[in-house]
Amino acid sequence: MPELGRYAFSVLGSWGSSFGLVLLITLISLYRAKTSKATLAELEKKHKGK
Repeated sequence: MPELGRYAFSVLGSWGSSFGLVLLITLISLYRAKTSKATLAELEKKHKGK
């Protein structure tokens, strides 16, 4: 790893926040996929029941 000197905190902070945002977006996407799948399954069940 190169010597970052006085910019170490800024560089590592930027890297950490980027990683955090990617993780947050991934978790939100997984949650939305789960809820969408449940909603579609419910609608499919209602449609087949008629």
